[in-house]
Amino acid sequence: MSEKKATNITWHESTVTVEDREKLLNQRGCVVWFTGLSGSGKSTLANAVAYLLHEREHHTYVLDGDNVRHGLNKNLGFSPEDREENIRRVGEVSKLFVDAGTIVMTAFISPYRADRDQARDLIIDDRFVEVYVECPLDVCEERDPKGLYKKARTGEIKEFTGISAPYEEPLKPEVVVNTSELTIIESAQKVIKHLENTGLVPSE
Repeated sequence: MSEKKATNITWHESTVTVEDREKLLNQRGCVVWFTGLSGSGKSTLANAVAYLLHEREHHTYVLDGDNVRHGLNKNLGFSPEDREENIRRVGEVSKLFVDAGTIVMTAFISPYRADRDQARDLIIDDRFVEVYVECPLDVCEERDPKGLYKKARTGEIKEFTGISAPYEEPLKPEVVVNTSELTIIESAQKVIKHLENTGLVPSE
């Protein structure tokens, strides 16, 4: 799906550099990549981190899995091939946000390690922060905020991650938060502490 078809194109360098933008924003552009099962709390946590950073006058944006599928990726389904292309596109968009000096949060199940690694490879230096939103399947299923697990159990939804499709846990994520043990605010603060410790945002 990602075969390059465009020809006769040239990359144009920007007059305003990444360093210029980051100096203006007082932060380093980065991707905070939240991955985990449906119902683990990815979107809620991503938005909590974005809100707390915004309160500290940082420029953030959240790319949410469902929202992106309403527009950019509305032509993709949930087959392994479509999931791969979904994450590839999100990785490329995230790269643009990093270049703009923005702290971009991505909230996608992104079940395959290879796809997450491919996204990581697009981002320079230490600007990719993988956050494993850990939560036991039974807790996610009990929450079931969208009623998807119930539909997956009855066979109404095919290839559903955790039920009829695999989820490959991160092997070496930068941050692990267990949302069945921590509150959303505690989880968000743990993520922000990592951003501070790595110099992506200044400490308060």
